[in-house]
Parts: sequence; C-alpha cells; structure tokens
Amino acid sequence: MPAFTLWWREVVRFYRQRSRVVGVIASPLLFWLVIGSGFGTSFRSGEAAGQQHYLDYFYPGALIMIVLFTSIFTMMSVIEDRKEGFLLSVMVAPVPRSAIVLGKVLGGTTLSAIQGLIFLIFAPFVGVHLGLGDFLMVVLVVFLVSFALTGLGFAIAWPMDSSQAFHAIINLFLIPLWLLSGALFPLSGASGWLRLVMRINPLTYGVEALRELLYPSTSAVSSIAISLTALVLFTLCMFGLCFVMVNRRTTRPAV
Repeated sequence: MPAFTLWWREVVRFYRQRSRVVGVIASPLLFWLVIGSGFGTSFRSGEAAGQQHYLDYFYPGALIMIVLFTSIFTMMSVIEDRKEGFLLSVMVAPVPRSAIVLGKVLGGTTLSAIQGLIFLIFAPFVGVHLGLGDFLMVVLVVFLVSFALTGLGFAIAWPMDSSQAFHAIINLFLIPLWLLSGALFPLSGASGWLRLVMRINPLTYGVEALRELLYPSTSAVSSIAISLTALVLFTLCMFGLCFVMVNRRTTRPAV
C-alpha cells in the first residue's frame, strides 16, 4: 500500500536523525523549566487554570509545543524529497494523490504524537495522575492536534523549493499561532481584541482540552466536547487543504 510505505519512510527517516529527536524534546523541556521556574508562584492563573504554580499551568502548552515543532519540521521532508527527485518519482507513479497526502501526513502525525506523549512522563512532577480513560482522551487530543498541524506543515511545504523560505513562514506564522493559544497566559487575562484572536485560534482548543483533561478541577474556556469538535473541524480543513495544494501543484505546466 503506497500510503503505508510513505508513512513508514517518514518514521524511519526521522528516527535515524537522532539530533532532531533530541532537539524536538529538549527544546520545549528547557523552555518549560526555565519559563515555568522564572514565573514560579508569582504567576496566578486564576480560575482559567486553577493552578498556582506556573510550571503546572505551562505544562499543557509545552506538550503542544513539542507536537507543533515535530509536526511542522517533519514536513521539511517534502522539500527534501523534491530536491532529491523522490517526490517526482512518486507523482508520476500510478499512485492516487490521496495516498501521497495520507502517507506523508500520517507519518508526521505518528512522529509528533509519539514525541508529545513521551512528554507525559513528566506529568507526575506537576501533580498529574491520569486514569486509563483520561489517558485515552489525551491521546485522542494529541492525535488530532498532530494531524492538523502536520497537514498545515504539508500545505506550507508543498509549493516551496527551499528550506529557508519554509523557516521564514514558520517563524512568521506558526510561532504566533502557539503563543496565542493560551499556552503562555490564560485567555481570561488577555485584552479584548487579543481574546477574540485566541478564541478564533484552533490551537487554543487543543491546549484547553489538554488542560481540562490533565487538571479536571479547572474551569476550561470550553468543554471537552466543544474543544474536540473544533479540533476535528481543524483537522478536516487542513487535510482538505493538503489535497487542494497537491492538485494545484500537479496542474502547473512544466517549464
């Protein structure tokens, strides 16, 4: 099956590059420890998070950061495959476009979801002890966020021919997407226009869903049902965008 082959290729390629594996986990971990310890008990998340120490509040945001980094940067393989000629060989093969999109996106999704779930080993240090049901819900939320962000990374990388341009778009667009997701500060404490932007941001619902699952006593911005609905819609939109980008690329005349 073409989709399975592309999926397996993404997984093997990523874990052969050990520096990328270490960097994806180490960077958010250091960010979580440094920023969380810096704010410490001086930060009061209020009713939005129900936690008094910033390390506790910031933990779901750090997990989402790992998912974001892995999802987006694994899709740099699209640019690498184009330069190496592998992508062209796949495109001219009798393989459905849906299989190409599904294989690449599922590969990145698997990697980012695994990396994010590995970060859960630090959960006991912030007082989080998950039951089986809550853990499965966390897996579902992480999978949806991973799939949506990987699809977004695929759509951004597909029309590009250089990794420099890819990095420029990432820094301009995706980092603010994470910063305005409630990962660093609660929505309730933001100004009016910023609160509106955060409510529109689909990543906000991923952060809030994780926060509600990890800290069940908290008062989340939205319920789990609303958060999951928003994430499913985000996932479907990003997957549809991938198909649009692939078909658009293939219709361009050869130079």
